[in-house]
Amino acid sequence: MKRWGWLSTGVALALTLVVLAVLGAREPRPGHDVGDLAAPLPMAPRTTSSTSAAAAPAVPASAAPPAWMRRMQPGEKPPQFVLFSFDGAASKPHWDRVMPIAEQVNAHVTGLLSGVYLLPDADAGNYTGPGHQAGYSSIGFGGTRADVELRIGYLNAAIDAGHEIGTHYNGHYCVGDEPNVGNWNTEQWNRELDQFFAILEKARQQGFKLDPAAVRGGRTPCLEGQWGQAFPAMRGHGLAYDTSHVSLGVVWPFVHEGLWEFPMPEVRVPALGKQVVMMDFNLWFALNGAKDEPDRAGDYTRIVLDTYRSVHQAALNGNRAPIVIGNHFNEWAGGAFSNAVEGFLGEVCVKPETVCATYTEVIQWMQLQDPVVLEQLRRMPAARNWN
Repeated sequence: MKRWGWLSTGVALALTLVVLAVLGAREPRPGHDVGDLAAPLPMAPRTTSSTSAAAAPAVPASAAPPAWMRRMQPGEKPPQFVLFSFDGAASKPHWDRVMPIAEQVNAHVTGLLSGVYLLPDADAGNYTGPGHQAGYSSIGFGGTRADVELRIGYLNAAIDAGHEIGTHYNGHYCVGDEPNVGNWNTEQWNRELDQFFAILEKARQQGFKLDPAAVRGGRTPCLEGQWGQAFPAMRGHGLAYDTSHVSLGVVWPFVHEGLWEFPMPEVRVPALGKQVVMMDFNLWFALNGAKDEPDRAGDYTRIVLDTYRSVHQAALNGNRAPIVIGNHFNEWAGGAFSNAVEGFLGEVCVKPETVCATYTEVIQWMQLQDPVVLEQLRRMPAARNWN
């Protein structure tokens, strides 16, 4: 449990975090509402917004920038960015729900795609997870060839609508499925990313529109990784950002080992009076130990929505740091968490001074700003909804 050496907020909190690390979130199979629960999602160590000496990675400017994509005037506050991101990103029913809402409120979201979902079951042997046998993935594969063809079609629609597709890597090997991603070295991360882009290239030959150069970042399975080993592989494959760390409150993105880091915030759930990482499974576990209680879906949706709202208000009135909302396409607890994130998407993105954008878009905006101003923003106290 060496990753827990950073804890300093008391034995009770430490025990809670360890439980979350062991049990974690599990991804639904692609194209299904619930599916098999296949892989754990431990909570990554909390990090701070200190900036490393490495230069900030750049991304190309937007070809058709929105009105908010501009340099701030002196004394002007930044937009309140909200970043909705979905691990796995392969469920058509959920894209079919999210995309119309996003269009109505002029929002862009990020799907973090597991590469194995582009690989038909019949071709599973073409993937070998580092340290694992060929044809094995903790989250299965893409189904039939027709399933993959359909998936390429609706992911193309998401790309056409301006949504971002990043990487959630491939086999999703977590604690208990050894060697898990938390123990991989740089060579193993290189192998995993090599295969992600090889699978992507095969899908491009079948009509997938995702340009490999547009895959600019991702979230590691289980939020795990030895970053000194993982980040060199990410940089070597052209990635510009990661969103696997956890911060105490909402903080500005910062450069860590040559990548932009967009941490997920640990926030207070007002109804529970406890701090939780703001990701769907972590919220579910905090609510009822991740038991499936569909009859309580309405209550859980309201609790999660209230949490999102309080975090947005804290950031809007505080440091204006981008709010990262991590989610899966799932129907856990009767769809409570999907309903909450979709409801929040529909309401927050039309609020004054609020912009719902992708990771790449936020980086593009940051590139336009005075570096001195950005550093001043990073030095502001984290936005916390329990002050």
